[in-house]
Amino acid sequence: MGKGAFGILSDVVNMADIISLPEKIKAVSSQIDVLFVNAGIASFAAFEQTSEELFDSNFNVNFKGAFFTIQNLLQLIPSESSIILNATVLARWGFETSSAYSASKAALLSLCKTLAIELANKQIRVNAISPGPINTPIYSKMDIPAAQLKDFAASVQAKIPMNRFGASEDIGNAALFFASSESSFVTGTELRVDGGKSITF
Repeated sequence: MGKGAFGILSDVVNMADIISLPEKIKAVSSQIDVLFVNAGIASFAAFEQTSEELFDSNFNVNFKGAFFTIQNLLQLIPSESSIILNATVLARWGFETSSAYSASKAALLSLCKTLAIELANKQIRVNAISPGPINTPIYSKMDIPAAQLKDFAASVQAKIPMNRFGASEDIGNAALFFASSESSFVTGTELRVDGGKSITF
């Protein structure tokens, strides 16, 4: 990742890890100028087959983990810094089998607006990125057979006006905008990075 980069392992569903995270960061840096809350999972099931375990796994990682990570790291985030949340366009669509996942990300979008208000007096900006279909390894972790996954990907791509899946760099560039001074008067905003798919519904 380049000279000066470092890594710290922290499990977002383990409160002990979250609570100890600030001290681990203090060992290498005195502050956090940009916090990109990107940890997430996507577990899907039809509503009637959604178990408590599946529900909790979505919310524990996607919302609870994000909530308390930000809360515990806030002590290291100075004025004029940026917090960026990674949500999803599915929080605004009706997409079958995504009830728990979409709700967990919708909660994250709600948190974005609330934190933007609460942290405005500290000049800390809070914004969200809502990716559409992005070509990442998450699809291979969804226990979908390869042939079925290929058909699914083709059907999704056909509905994207730009006729392609997004790349990780597309999300990275959006995050860089929110991280930079170019968005110094932007807070509480959701940026949809979805190739125009949102406007087709």
